[in-house]
Amino acid sequence: MEIKVGFEIAYAAPQPTPMVIMLAIHPSRRRDIIGAETIVADPDVPIHYYRDSFGNICGRLVAPAGGVTLRGRALVRDSGLPDVVTENAGQLPIERLPDDVLIYLMPSRYCETDKLADLAWSLFGNTKPGWARVMAICQYVHDRITFGYAHAHHMKSAFDAHEQRAGVCRDFAHLALTLCRCMGIPARYCTGYLGDIGIPPEPMPMDFSGWFEAYLSGEWYTFDARHVAPRIGRILMATGRDAADVALSTSFGRMNLAKFFVISDEVKAA
Repeated sequence: MEIKVGFEIAYAAPQPTPMVIMLAIHPSRRRDIIGAETIVADPDVPIHYYRDSFGNICGRLVAPAGGVTLRGRALVRDSGLPDVVTENAGQLPIERLPDDVLIYLMPSRYCETDKLADLAWSLFGNTKPGWARVMAICQYVHDRITFGYAHAHHMKSAFDAHEQRAGVCRDFAHLALTLCRCMGIPARYCTGYLGDIGIPPEPMPMDFSGWFEAYLSGEWYTFDARHVAPRIGRILMATGRDAADVALSTSFGRMNLAKFFVISDEVKAA
């Protein structure tokens, strides 16, 4: 399967403004890109790329006065298979976890394990450790939260989403991964492309998606508390402790979003 992905995002700025962007496809999927991924700025300002501490590809630029439009596109080869399901994947004792995985047990900006630990143990303490426990958490979050773009707020945390019972995909991911951490399962936030492939098209405009990965039996596995069912065509862009680590853009000065357009479509054979 081949998937065409891309975006056009415009920002208005009253004065030259430094930015960090995280819009490139993740290094783990670079080998799947057919040809080359292109990301350009209009006006044509230089973009300097580097890897952050989580291994994500970041770009630095200075948006000129008036603003900047960022455009990206890529053709990505994909297996066409749904997310991997490994029901016998087990939960590792914390003392056996690799050093670099321990950070994904800790609280982070949007994931307050201290506020949700008692709830997590009361709900999932008797579930089978491992895959079944993560799926029980996903189902709980799926049933607890109502999805809607009107419920989006950049400051909403996992605890807030649980109490308000409404949110967007990042809130589903934040709450589920926080409950996993409370139960001793390392979990990290993911962002990327997820088009309507293999499902009926959704009427809402395409957006980037948020999901999470849990560390079981020595591997990272994909989970999605919003959709629960495995999905086809997921293309990872970045991972981190929570959404604060994978922001699409960070501006060091005043900027306003003027346009936001995303595509992720299967390329049908001629």
